[in-house]
Amino acid sequence: MKSSARVVVIGGGVVGISTLYHLARMGWSDVVLIERKELTSGSTWHAAGLLPLFNLSYAVGQLHKYSVGFYPTLEAETELNVGFSNVSNIRLARTPDRMDEFHYYAGVAKTIGVEVNFLTPGELAEIWPLCNTDGILGAIQHPADGYIQPADLSQALAKGARKRGAEIYRNTAVTAISRKPNGEWLVTTDMGEISCEHVVSATGNFARQTGAMVGLDVPVIPVEHQYIVTEQHPAIMERRAKGLPEMGVLRESDSSWYMREEAGGLLLGPYELGAPACYVDGPSANSEYELFPDALERLEPYIMTAIERVPAFGEVGIKRVYNGAIAYTPDGSPIVGPAWGHKNFWLNEGHSFGVTAAGGAGWQLAHWIVEGEPTIDMMGVDPRRFGDYAGRGFLIEKNEEAYAKVFTVHYPDEEREAARGLRRSPCYDRMKARGAVFGTVFGWERPNWFAPEGYALGEDELARPDVLLNHNHPDVAGEPVREKWSFRRSNYFEHVGNECRNVTDNAGLLDMTAFAKCRIAGPGAEAWLDGLLTNAVPKKVGRVTLSYLLTSRGGVRSEFTVYKEAPESYYLVSAGAYERHDHDYLKKAMPRDGSVEFERLTTSLGVLVLAGPKSRDILAKLTDADLGSAAFPWLTGKSISVGIAKVEALRVNFVGELGWEIHHPIEMQNYIFDRLFEAGAEFGLKPFGIKAMDSMRLEKGYKLIPRELSIEYSAYESGLDRFIGSKKEAFFGRDALIAAHEAGDRWKLVTMEVHGVTDADARGSEAVYHGGELVGRATSGGYGWRTGKSLAIAMVPLALADMGARFEISILGTNHAVTIIADSPFDPDNERLRG
Repeated sequence: MKSSARVVVIGGGVVGISTLYHLARMGWSDVVLIERKELTSGSTWHAAGLLPLFNLSYAVGQLHKYSVGFYPTLEAETELNVGFSNVSNIRLARTPDRMDEFHYYAGVAKTIGVEVNFLTPGELAEIWPLCNTDGILGAIQHPADGYIQPADLSQALAKGARKRGAEIYRNTAVTAISRKPNGEWLVTTDMGEISCEHVVSATGNFARQTGAMVGLDVPVIPVEHQYIVTEQHPAIMERRAKGLPEMGVLRESDSSWYMREEAGGLLLGPYELGAPACYVDGPSANSEYELFPDALERLEPYIMTAIERVPAFGEVGIKRVYNGAIAYTPDGSPIVGPAWGHKNFWLNEGHSFGVTAAGGAGWQLAHWIVEGEPTIDMMGVDPRRFGDYAGRGFLIEKNEEAYAKVFTVHYPDEEREAARGLRRSPCYDRMKARGAVFGTVFGWERPNWFAPEGYALGEDELARPDVLLNHNHPDVAGEPVREKWSFRRSNYFEHVGNECRNVTDNAGLLDMTAFAKCRIAGPGAEAWLDGLLTNAVPKKVGRVTLSYLLTSRGGVRSEFTVYKEAPESYYLVSAGAYERHDHDYLKKAMPRDGSVEFERLTTSLGVLVLAGPKSRDILAKLTDADLGSAAFPWLTGKSISVGIAKVEALRVNFVGELGWEIHHPIEMQNYIFDRLFEAGAEFGLKPFGIKAMDSMRLEKGYKLIPRELSIEYSAYESGLDRFIGSKKEAFFGRDALIAAHEAGDRWKLVTMEVHGVTDADARGSEAVYHGGELVGRATSGGYGWRTGKSLAIAMVPLALADMGARFEISILGTNHAVTIIADSPFDPDNERLRG
């Protein structure tokens, strides 16, 4: 074994081999792969080999699209057949909500270039004659889809990597990973040591053990997955004898299973409720080609629906049952990208659809390693989207849930119930008593909206269809059902409207404790931040700016509110969902001379947002600070007292109204909360939630990561001109940003009014058309209660982005006319905000 390499990939499943292949294809030939046993001896060997293009995640959809297009090209390159059967993939819909999901997905698919056909029950019967079409409303088909032989694919990737100079060491176990004084990694194996610049962990079921070698608690725990292979069926053998095409991969989503032909018989794979997590502490050292005993009793409800849908399945005997481990994460998407806290340590783990994603994950990770950035927005699979709250117990509960919900309708409002209540701000119970319906972000409970006292939905209002997967509402023990999920305007719509109106007319209080918060301090803090972020760093104590961290290519990576709280001390606030992501980039970029210090403040400080035209009147009853605009203007902050509590009040908010963010020691939150509501009683103060905030931020054109702000669009294309310091000689990504801008921007972020809406607004990812041609995509959408308009924010070509220009947007399969209107359609001159 060689003693040094540029990259060491650990793990010889299809994901690791694809990573090796793509690194070598990008010109890095000095790369090696280490596998403890034989290639594909973990989860790859027992995978069913399906290649589902369907995925509502933009990032995962892009990875799957690449894989399905790439795999068939390997045979010409390597002279090895990868066993790709392009039989298509068909998903059945038995309920209106499922059809809504398919129409929503079709918009995502169009914007990333994936072909989707809608089928009638009659067309389905022609393609799948053994399928009983009773009760089917319709279906979608991916013509490019099918299945592949995982072992054949892996061998082709391995051969392709070796042809480009990569080396593979089988039967070599990694026993330790450590950092050398020069910053390189030292990978110790039972066959010797190897030094390298980069390490990639692609170890599947061993992910947590591999991560532990470098102190990482990797949020991956596998779950058992069973599939059944039957004996040959005469009808299928007759079709083969006649030379008829193989029937496509069939998925009855509402019954949670997939089915395809297999050697003249049928293969059925259910995703059942109750499948247990496995390998919680990792497989044994000798684990190889390992399966668990079958547990068919768990599959009985799913088998019965499969027999009803495809009677042939029940007419032949079972040939074999496979029960193997599939790696899972809490949200079911893989983790692909840099590990937190370690330079040049990369994760390509948690692949529940590993064969499908392997090609794309290897492709993007290779770009990330070689070029320093991926070429597509990978936020949806970034390893840092989970935090240190995601420990062993959390993972077991959430990963089992993610497995059981593979086929559930993925409502945009869905808030899953497992592992809830873990992170609560002190005012949680007070918000709950006022009717809060909670959601989660980064493990935190946050009020989404507020139900009136005594409000509840009955079974007739929930209207759950008679299918196995009919879960369309949050189920909280001991609480009434107050919300029904939908792709359309649901029961909470009017209540969110009432919250928006109250903030506009009176005042509202929002809990934003989940914000990511940190302090950057030291003699070098100002110069370092100024050289890192786009906007000028505040020079005077008490000033606040909004600034951005770009990529090396000028795309947008992170957004920060920067408050100069004291000389040589800056308080930074960013999105709660991306705390680990944002803080990891900051810490990795810090100078090593000790001139700059980082302090995490997220869990020590709470945030309450007081907003609305009467917010000054309320706060004035509790403080002796001068709150007038002359003494306390917009975009400034002060240390003030609220009653007897000392707080930092920042005159900023995300709803576009007069107001303050009140940042305070978290142990004082309930005191401050109570004083505000006591003072606000005469002024109509009420709580409001995230859904109302989102409606109001749309009306102001405020942008979110990774929706409007993305690494795929430059800061200028995203409309951040006023946050880019024109007088700054340097900040990270500046040269690439300026060069691209001078060469000519391609895109422009615009606000649109959507016409003819009745019960379904845009939500983001919808396709935008001009003259019948697909030209862009919505990034966000919803109803603006202050403007009385259905709104969408979208990326469209700069050449078409004229004020008043008309387009069409497809919402749940219906095209609506849209018109470009001025950004910030509510209070465009910020008179209310500055008042």
